[in-house]
Amino acid sequence: MQRLIRNIGWLLTGRGLNAILSLVYLALATRTLGLDGFGYFAIIVALGQTVTGIANFQTWQFVVRWGAAKEGPGEATGFAIALDLVSVAVGTVLAAILVYTAQLWLPLPTDLLWLTFGYCIVSLLAIRTTPTGLLRLRFKYALATGADAVQPIVRAAGAVLAVMFMPTVTGFILAWAAAEIAVAAAYWIIAARQERIDLSQISLRNIPRDHPDAWRFVLSTNMSGSLLIAGKQVMILLVGAIGGEAYAGGFRVASQLGQALVQLAQTVSKAIYPELVHAKDAAHDIARRMANIALIGGVLAVLFALFFGRWGLVMVAGEEFRVVYWAMVILAIAGAIEMVGASLESLLVSAGRAGTAFLVRAGPTLLSFVLLSTAMEWNGLKGAAFTVMGASALSVIGFWVTILSLQQIKITVEPPADGPPAPPPPQ
Repeated sequence: MQRLIRNIGWLLTGRGLNAILSLVYLALATRTLGLDGFGYFAIIVALGQTVTGIANFQTWQFVVRWGAAKEGPGEATGFAIALDLVSVAVGTVLAAILVYTAQLWLPLPTDLLWLTFGYCIVSLLAIRTTPTGLLRLRFKYALATGADAVQPIVRAAGAVLAVMFMPTVTGFILAWAAAEIAVAAAYWIIAARQERIDLSQISLRNIPRDHPDAWRFVLSTNMSGSLLIAGKQVMILLVGAIGGEAYAGGFRVASQLGQALVQLAQTVSKAIYPELVHAKDAAHDIARRMANIALIGGVLAVLFALFFGRWGLVMVAGEEFRVVYWAMVILAIAGAIEMVGASLESLLVSAGRAGTAFLVRAGPTLLSFVLLSTAMEWNGLKGAAFTVMGASALSVIGFWVTILSLQQIKITVEPPADGPPAPPPPQ
């Protein structure tokens, strides 16, 4: 538990730096581009992240799950890199389709289409889940924090340069693209220094040969990761499709400020997953304690958003964005709910029940998409935020009920095919 708290501390340090610098580049982008221009920016970024999120496999989980064997993470890393290459190929096709049809359903000008496609390709090439898994496998969270810090620093610097030399949507998208490339390079360089990456082991066959359930786990985690992206990025796209670019920009600001807790939940999940894999019988207790801590933190964060959110919106984004205050508060509540559910979802995934976790989240997410248009007709951006909050609440309730219904969840580190179980890494 002590190591888990320390690892979460390192991750939160990175998130804290990201949060501070994100206020800088969010303020620069919103005040420079205005509500409509920022809406176009939000749609382009959301498209890039949607493509990457759908095509990307959660390869860091594969490296952690299968890389702990005594022969090391070589084959697991090779399998993860092979899946990354598949992600780039599939994502490129998906990006071409979405951008080609964008004007049929999104308020995106013709002169921004090639820029949008280029940003999607950069996002795909900057996939970094495999080196992230190598660092988490060895519990190198301090190094991961250093790599993560590259992104907000480059974004903030790029936003300043955009304001000075290219105060347009194109200028800010170029800044975001540069940040994606920089952070991916940082992760790969740091991971390669910690663990030898043998390119000759890149293969889609070795891991499935030794682990018959590999493809089921791969597809389940990919679908779960896609749902997490869908719950945020696709929602921005749909809000823009229904309400226009101003709605997309307003929802992006409300989401970024209000749902910072969702990023915190993902941070907790990433730190707790390797611990649950190695904890075995103590996994339930770890997950329960983390959920209790998250509940307290979530309540405090929601109260902060309620009392200081309006002032923060005006200070960061400007008076024009004051109207998204209540949407931000509602999304903060959704983020608090996700914080509580993070450890529960990780418990299911680490127990080899990633498919169950996906199904539990899929229903509420799809329901939120179905109800979005009606909710926005009822109450605009607040209605959209309520659909997100409802989906989060139903998902977390589903995780809890599923865990209670299981007689026993036993977390194990899979042994190599020809040897005894691998010991956990040193404390």
